[in-house]
This record gives sequence, C-alpha cells and structure tokens, in this order.
Amino acid sequence: MGNQFRVLGEKLLAKKFDIAKNVHEDRLSELPAEQRALIPRAVEENIINIRAGFISLFGETLFHGLDRETAFANIDKWGKNTGEIIFKMGAPLDAALKDTQYYRIHLWRTLKNEMIDINMTAKDVFDLGEILDPLLDQAAYSFSLTYIHSYQKTLEAAKSAFVELSVPVVQLTKGVAILPLIGNIDTERAQLLMEQTLKEAERLQLSHLLMDLSGVAIVDTMVADQLFKVIASLRLLGVETTLTGLRPEIAQTVVNIGVEFKNILIKGNLKQALNDLDLF
Repeated sequence: MGNQFRVLGEKLLAKKFDIAKNVHEDRLSELPAEQRALIPRAVEENIINIRAGFISLFGETLFHGLDRETAFANIDKWGKNTGEIIFKMGAPLDAALKDTQYYRIHLWRTLKNEMIDINMTAKDVFDLGEILDPLLDQAAYSFSLTYIHSYQKTLEAAKSAFVELSVPVVQLTKGVAILPLIGNIDTERAQLLMEQTLKEAERLQLSHLLMDLSGVAIVDTMVADQLFKVIASLRLLGVETTLTGLRPEIAQTVVNIGVEFKNILIKGNLKQALNDLDLF
C-alpha cells in the first residue's frame, strides 16, 4: 500500500497545475462572462498558483507517507496564509468555501485512472479516502477560522474608528477641549461616551471641557442621567464641564420631564462658552 500511495502522490505532484486549472475553470464557469472579464490576468495566475500549492500538499502527504500530525500542520499553515490572502482580495467566505467540492472532485478524478492501473483494492481506496477527505475538511476549517479572524479584526478596527467619531474630543488649547455630540445617545453610546471622554480628558490633561449638545436630537431622562454621570466623573478628575447648544425645544422637553441641571455650567451657545474662557 505504501508504494501505491507513493505513486499516487507522485501523480498529484505532476498534475498539480492541471488540477488547479480545472478547479479554477469550474469556479469561474459559475460567473457571468462580463464579471469574469473584469478579473485581471495576474490575479488569476496568482489564484492558480495558490491552488497548485494546495494540491501539492496532498501529493507530498502521499509521496512521503507523512503522518497525520505533520500533514494536518501543513494544511493548517496553508489555511492560515490563504485565508488572509482571500480575505484581503475581498472574496466572500461562502464563495471561497465552494472550492472544497471542486478540489474533492478533481483530486479523486485525477487519481481514479491511476488507481485502476495499479490495481488498488477497495480497502486501499477506503484507506486513501481516510487520508485525503479529512485533510480537505481540515483545510476548509483552517481557512474559515483565519478568514473569520481577519474579518473580526476588521470589525474591531471599524469599531475603534466609530468610537473616535462617536466621541470626538477635540483639543482647543492647552487644558481645554470641546466634545460636539451629534445624533441620538443610546445606552451603548452612553457607555462609550463615559469611557472615551474620561480617557481623553486624562490623555489631554484637561481642566475644562465644552460639551456641545446642538447636534443631539433628543434629551430624555436617560440621556440626562448619562450626561450627569460623565460630568460628575470628569469633576472627580479635576475637569469642569460647560454645556452648550441646548436648543429651545430640547430645553422645553427637559423642563417638562422634570430634569434639573443643578450645579452645571450652561451657556446658550459655543461662542458664549469660548468668550468666558477668553478663547474667542
């Protein structure tokens, strides 16, 4: 059986580019002609090389009689590298995973005639399947895991950018900054507001923060409570807060719901607040 598997491995290594091209053609046949025409030739050649490299892993496993641990380690390495590459290329995960069925088809199709020629027994064919099929499954798993990890890192980077835009503390001069709030303040954003404002106040070594509410659509009891908590926390850090930009309709709503801004400095607009700090 060892010599037979070695022959089959040699066959896969010799035919790796043919198999890679067949898999590639089957995948591209699913695309409309106009969409396929948009794929640069260099990109196609790179993908075919990646496919051929993948096929060679199966050939090397059979040719060298690699143990399961080594074969799986090689597959995992391929899955990690390729998952990152395909993610950066912008290919969707579900489309990429469809490759697995084509690899399976063309691997076995290539080996079929060779197995007949060397008179492989049914048992040996099943033994071969117990080597190849788990490797294919592991490749799909490793590839997916890396792809999802890359996707999560992108989401985290986007979330970080969102946080910076959602709580934009902008330094005006030494010790003074402005926080222009725009849009609705829900529970999640309120938590971000607390965390980021305190973090930025410490980083910028602020003594005064102008919190402009002219872009806030609604100020209800929840929003007011969160603002009070932020202002109280800033005060503990030695930062005084001035509220500006309370629009007439917001002011009326605040009074109607019984919210009182006690011990909080409020100015009608940003210009007044800047004048008080001799910054305008």
